Amino acid sequence: MSRDTSALLGQLKIDRETAPEPSSPSRKVILAASVGLVTGIVIGLAGASLFAEDSTPVLPQSSEPQAKTLSLIPREEKFHETILNASGYITPRRMATVSAEVMGLISSVDVEEGMQVEEGQVLARLDDAKARVALDFAQAQIQVLQAKEASIHAKLKEAERQYRRFAGLRDKNYSSKAQLTQSESSVEGLRADLKSARANIQVAILEAERQRERLADHIIRAPFAGVVTTKNAQPGEIVAPSSAGGGFTRTGICTIVDMNSLEIEVDVNEAFIGRVAKGQKVNANLDAYPNWDIPATVIAIIPTADRAKATVRVRIAIDDKDTRILPDMGVKVGFLAGEAAAP
Repeated sequence: MSRDTSALLGQLKIDRETAPEPSSPSRKVILAASVGLVTGIVIGLAGASLFAEDSTPVLPQSSEPQAKTLSLIPREEKFHETILNASGYITPRRMATVSAEVMGLISSVDVEEGMQVEEGQVLARLDDAKARVALDFAQAQIQVLQAKEASIHAKLKEAERQYRRFAGLRDKNYSSKAQLTQSESSVEGLRADLKSARANIQVAILEAERQRERLADHIIRAPFAGVVTTKNAQPGEIVAPSSAGGGFTRTGICTIVDMNSLEIEVDVNEAFIGRVAKGQKVNANLDAYPNWDIPATVIAIIPTADRAKATVRVRIAIDDKDTRILPDMGVKVGFLAGEAAAP
């Protein structure tokens, strides 16, 4: 069986030494035919590409405009390229917990959370009964001193008339020198009393003004326009500038935030702070609205670093204000490469 297989394989073997080689003229003819066939195919393909169905020739573009187009694309991409990412929070620049300058019992609170207030608007009132009594007493003191001034002024006029009378009689030797001297001393004393009375009146007026200001302190007003974010006190509670009254004493009425002063504060690793510059454009995204791009701009780089975290704080202004942006919201920012960072 193996012999038959070997015989068959031997019949299929090609003897290259005995195979007749084609003559050189036949090789030339075959080569020329091949070149002609290839040339025809190339010409046919070129004609088909130059003439479309609408018979409009499609000319190849020159290499120079292509080079200019390719050079512009990277510049546009680079302008919108994010070179640094950071995270932070929305912080207001104007926020105040409004309190009273005097200690007192809260009689009314006129605001609620979320209310828009204007500058000078009444937020709360304290019990002002004692303050009104003190003001009335100061005003009564003014009236008493004014009456005393009028009495001294009348006495002074009488003393001056007596002095002129004794002076005239002295010229005619009808009065003694002692009477004239005593009359002159009385006039001088009354003049001094009148001056003192007028000074006391000025002191009483200032005291009345002080009591009037203290009475006004029992009305708590908004220091600036904003939105009430927290209400800390209720009527019937005690409010004081400090917590000297213990845990039952309130130190503030409410917290007001100026929504127009909202900005972004982020901590940038000090190793990459060289990529940030004042005026640099920033793209911000709130954690609550991750698909909303908020344009922003770097305001300032705080010139100090946090030793514990190895970061530098950066302030960023929000270019487009929106009511959806709220204080203390988390935000992620991307610093764009359009503005060159300071070296």
